[in-house]
Amino acid sequence: MDRSPEDLREVGNYVVALEHGISRLKKLPLCVRLTRELHEKLMTGVQGHQAAPGRFRKSQNWIGKPGSTIATASYIPPPPGEVEPCLAAWEKFLQESTLPPLVTIALAHYQFETIHPFLDGNGRVGRLLITLFLIERQILPTPLLYLSAFFEASRRDYYDGLRAISESGAWNDWLEYFLLGVARMSEDALSRAMRINRLLTEWQKKVSGESSNNPLRVVELLEANSFITTKGVADKLVIAFTTAQRAIERLERARIVKRVGDAKRDRVYCATGYPRRACPPETKREEVVLRALKPRAPETG
Repeated sequence: MDRSPEDLREVGNYVVALEHGISRLKKLPLCVRLTRELHEKLMTGVQGHQAAPGRFRKSQNWIGKPGSTIATASYIPPPPGEVEPCLAAWEKFLQESTLPPLVTIALAHYQFETIHPFLDGNGRVGRLLITLFLIERQILPTPLLYLSAFFEASRRDYYDGLRAISESGAWNDWLEYFLLGVARMSEDALSRAMRINRLLTEWQKKVSGESSNNPLRVVELLEANSFITTKGVADKLVIAFTTAQRAIERLERARIVKRVGDAKRDRVYCATGYPRRACPPETKREEVVLRALKPRAPETG
C-alpha cells in the first residue's frame, strides 16, 4: 500500500503525541497546558499554513461545506478572545466533575469540539484526549480503546449529535450515542486483543533464545502500541539508541515489524499482521485502510 510522506508524518506524529501524553500524565493532569503540547506534537511538520502547532487561534474560524463563508457556516465557534476562558471552564469541569467518568468525558468532548481552539487539528486532539482521559482515570491500562473509528464510521450521527446539543440541548441522545460507541469499540478491542495475543506468542517464540533479551523486550512493547520508534524503545527500555536499533532490526529480519517510509531519522516501525485498527486510527494510514474514516470538516478563516 503506497503512502505519501504526509500520511507517514501523521503516523509518526500520532505515535509521538500519544507517548508524550501518557508520559506527561505521570506529572500533571489532563489540562489546557497538556492539550497545547499534544497539538504541537500532532501538527509539527504537517502541510498547510494553518497548522500553528501548539498555538490557540487568533482569528475567527468556522465549519461548513467547502467554499462556505462565515455567513453560510453550519457552526461558528467562540471568538478568539473567548477561547482561553472557555478552555479554563472546560479544564475545571474535566478535573472537578463528580459524574461517572464516561459521562464526564462524553460531555467534555462536546465542549472541546465546540470551542474549536485551534485553526486545524481539533478533531485529532479532541479524540486523543478521550483515550488519555480513560488512561488517567485508570479505566484503561494502555490505549486499547479508540472511539475515533466508531465516530468516523458513523460520522453523520457524530456531527448530528454534536449539533443537536448546541441547537436543542439533546444531551441524552449524545450520551446514548457516545456510550454505544464505548460498548461497540470495547467488544472490537477485546476481539482484536485475543488475536494480538496469539501473534505475540508466535513472535516471542521467534526471538526467544537470543544472546540478548532486548528483541523479546521490544516484542512486549508491541503489545501496547503496534507502532514503535527507535527513540521510544530506547527510552522505555532504558537502553542505548544503537542497542534499541539493533533489537528492532532483529525484529525486521524476523518479519515481526517493518519500516513505515524511508526516513533517515525518526524512523517509524509497525508490527506486521496486526488486526486492522490495532494501529492508531487518527492517522491517514487508517484512512487508506478504512475509506470511511477521517471526514474532516473544513476549518476556514
